[in-house]
Amino acid sequence: MAGLLILYQALFMPSGQETKAPSEPPKTTASPPAQAPSPAAPPAPAPASAPVPPVSPPQRTAKVEAPLYRAVVSSEGGKLQEWTLKYRGEKPLVAVGEFGSTGLSVGIDQRPPETVPMDIAPDAIVLDARGQAGDILLKGQDEGLIITQTLGFRADDFAMDVRIRIDNPAGPARTVTVALPWVAHPVQKSGAEKFLGQHANEVVWSSEGHVSRVEGAKAVGNQLLDGAWVAVDSTWYLAAFIPKTGGFKLAISGDPKPEGKNQEAAKVTVGLQTTAAIAPGQSWEGRALVYIGPKEVGRLEAYGLEGSLNFGGFPVPRQWGGLPMEWLGLPILKFMNWVYRFVGNYGVAIILITILSKVLFYPLTLKSMRSMKAMQVLQPQINALRSKYKSDPQRLQRETLELYRKYKVNPMGGCLPMIAQVPIFYALYLALSVSVELQNAPFLCFGRLFGIDLWVCDLASHDPTYVLTVLMGVSMFFQQKMTPMTGDPRQAKMMLIMPFIFTFMFLNLPSGLVLYWFVSNVLQILQQKLMDRSASAAAREAKDAARA
Repeated sequence: MAGLLILYQALFMPSGQETKAPSEPPKTTASPPAQAPSPAAPPAPAPASAPVPPVSPPQRTAKVEAPLYRAVVSSEGGKLQEWTLKYRGEKPLVAVGEFGSTGLSVGIDQRPPETVPMDIAPDAIVLDARGQAGDILLKGQDEGLIITQTLGFRADDFAMDVRIRIDNPAGPARTVTVALPWVAHPVQKSGAEKFLGQHANEVVWSSEGHVSRVEGAKAVGNQLLDGAWVAVDSTWYLAAFIPKTGGFKLAISGDPKPEGKNQEAAKVTVGLQTTAAIAPGQSWEGRALVYIGPKEVGRLEAYGLEGSLNFGGFPVPRQWGGLPMEWLGLPILKFMNWVYRFVGNYGVAIILITILSKVLFYPLTLKSMRSMKAMQVLQPQINALRSKYKSDPQRLQRETLELYRKYKVNPMGGCLPMIAQVPIFYALYLALSVSVELQNAPFLCFGRLFGIDLWVCDLASHDPTYVLTVLMGVSMFFQQKMTPMTGDPRQAKMMLIMPFIFTFMFLNLPSGLVLYWFVSNVLQILQQKLMDRSASAAAREAKDAARA
């Protein structure tokens, strides 16, 4: 390396004296006598209409250390260069060049908004007490306007208070466009994430009392909407902008790449934007909140952001009122958090909720099992009717219905009670799917061995040992074997394949979901055993009575 550096300097670096070209003949004429230098001409005055470019101070940063997060703020418009959550581990929600705020942008008259270079003070804030607050002050100038931005931080909250003031001390009236943008690349490889939910995967906003969401950067377009808030989010985390003064509009713009191109380069920008006219000697002020944190129900409700929780729903047209699943999922999620406050373990809370749901639906489950058992007893007679009237379907139907009436059996009795439970079970599934509280929440964690968690140390990720998943599949197999089967015996054998299919489906699902399904299967097996025992006792009593 040293040799290359010396060789480069010898060959390519210019020397201190100019050398003449070899082909140039030497000059023999005498040089003219030296003359007194003429006075330098004064510089031409700049046109009156040309704007004076602002003097950009050198970029500086300020650090914020709080119990819930760590932030680094740049003097370039207050851009966030770091926002790392201290939430069940270290979780960075800002990565320079990938996702994060680009700082306060101001456009004057016809000029598009640009990031404002500013002075920043103080250099650091340490918030170490509950409820403690601190501010970072940024000041800059642009075409004669004085721009002040105050960022407020709290020790016990993930929200940042943004207060903006623009003064026009002199000169003509100016039309100012103020923007607070956040840039994200929603389409990312899952392996690039440092933790589940780091990369945003959708844009969501609340406008006219309705929450809309779009996956990735597709079909977003460029929109300015009146609304309550706008955000980019994942299943468990979000960055949301909430206007607190009038005039701000929700700004959404997408830059999707054509099909077949690099989808990871797709970009989406969300934030707030407003335009105001400032007369000479007047000022404009605006305020907004930026929430950058986990989608905990209590924190979201404090800012009206609970609509960002994506429970899914049925494809019902909006004009019909819709059928949002949060009507079921949100109460169950709140109930799970309430139970956790008493037991201190989300795994135990999931088990207790599953047991409670089984107890509440036990009468329906019992009725369903009895109906299936009665259908199983009648199955030989139904098969005999099928063989007897196989060439006369109408007669077969009449005889079968007569058989049901004779023994007072409802063929739908085994299905209808189970259908009533489906919304609750599905709501439990959704509540566990969107619960950020399960991240890094242990159930039975005995430490690590060879880099593998033993056993369930994170209810939001899959079981690394797959023991819980295998137990779920085994319990489902025994449940299928014990459930009374009706109809074609070949279909009953096909149903026994379902536990193996479900086991593979659940291999990479969160442990909390697998735990819920496993406990539900075990309780179903216990209910079936109790029912079989009572049925056997009733049969013995009937035989004894007949013998007597």
